[in-house]
Amino acid sequence: MIKFLESDKKYKNEKYLIVGCSSGPDSMALLHYLNTNIKTNIVCAHINHNVREESKQEELFLKKYCNDNNIIFESITLNNYKENNFENEARNKRYKFYEKIIKKYHAKYLFLAHHGDDLIETVLMKINRGSNLEGYAGIKEISIRDNYYIIRPFLKYTKEDIIEYNKKHNIKYFIDKTNNDIKYTRNRIRKRILPILKEENKNIHKQFLKYSKTLLEYNNYIETLTINNIKSITKDNYVILDKFNKLDSFMKKNVVYKLLTNHYNNKPNIITEKHVNNILNIINNNKPNITINLPKNTICVKEYNKLYIKTKKNIKEVNYKVEFKDEFAINNIIIKKIENSNKDGNDICRLNSNNIKLPLYIRNRKKGDYIEIKGLNGKKKIKDIFINEKINKQKRNYYPILVDKEDNILWIPNIKKSKFNEKKDKLCDIILRYCEKEENNE
Repeated sequence: MIKFLESDKKYKNEKYLIVGCSSGPDSMALLHYLNTNIKTNIVCAHINHNVREESKQEELFLKKYCNDNNIIFESITLNNYKENNFENEARNKRYKFYEKIIKKYHAKYLFLAHHGDDLIETVLMKINRGSNLEGYAGIKEISIRDNYYIIRPFLKYTKEDIIEYNKKHNIKYFIDKTNNDIKYTRNRIRKRILPILKEENKNIHKQFLKYSKTLLEYNNYIETLTINNIKSITKDNYVILDKFNKLDSFMKKNVVYKLLTNHYNNKPNIITEKHVNNILNIINNNKPNITINLPKNTICVKEYNKLYIKTKKNIKEVNYKVEFKDEFAINNIIIKKIENSNKDGNDICRLNSNNIKLPLYIRNRKKGDYIEIKGLNGKKKIKDIFINEKINKQKRNYYPILVDKEDNILWIPNIKKSKFNEKKDKLCDIILRYCEKEENNE
């Protein structure tokens, strides 16, 4: 039987408590439980997912219930689902709404009605899908967010306990018929596996809760070690692979998982064991440059002794006509026209307009590009030059190349000069200088 606990009294000093409520049996029990036992302002945050005909009726019922019981009612109706994974998208939208309501009322606590059966289902789903220690622990009783806490007071109770509570207090609720649809993994576990576990032990949820808490204790300890290791093997937003490879295999996995969770701002249901293994595989690969795709427009790049996890850049085709009014920038490269320079390195380009076809253009590299290098009787592929100069694959795609009207490659800024470049003691009327912005590898 669900009981009011002494520990619940601490919430009485809060001006507002937010309760996520769907009008189902679990959340209706929670809404009643808090409104009855904690005499403060209760805010019911309801999301109409707008995928069932009954949704509007349920929303109207819940609004009336709140009005009758002096509960503040807040709701939103969702539309335009775009992702293939409806459950994941709906969850993301739901939490965005919760956070909006939390900010509106300057609240610190969001209460959700997850119970012991939900915990069992989540743990089994995580085991089936693959996760880390924290993931395998399933649902936490208290989750700490940036500016609020999520409280789940029903994890120690079963679905049967909640139904009994509703009967005792004559609480009306609605049943979401999609909860019976076995196309969803959670529903298959609920219908086929959970009953068998409960036959073996009717209090199996308590064992899962104990298991969950134990894993979280281990995870908290390992988390501290992982963070310290990350600090010692990273620099300027990249991993130094020589240092990473000195870690033991268990810590390597934890470091990669933590790097991914940091990149995704701890958003759930994005990272899987497969993603961690894919990154470990490219680290162990003998190839010096490898890039793999990750979810949400993210890539992992191995570049010799460095490893980056960053948002993918959308490479736009560049074909920029050069007009020398002042300096101009393409991506991270700045080209300046200067009067003269005593330097004669690859960062300086000297051209005689009589020997080339104007106007000049800056463009991306093309397949099959080659340059006729100054001082050599022959051509060299741009691709081979980038490899020799250890330019990472991503940068190769947007590195600017200077060409004339006939698409002769005149200069790869700071890398190679063409045969069209003049020596500093020769007549030239175009002098260009290269400089590079600080690159952000996040």
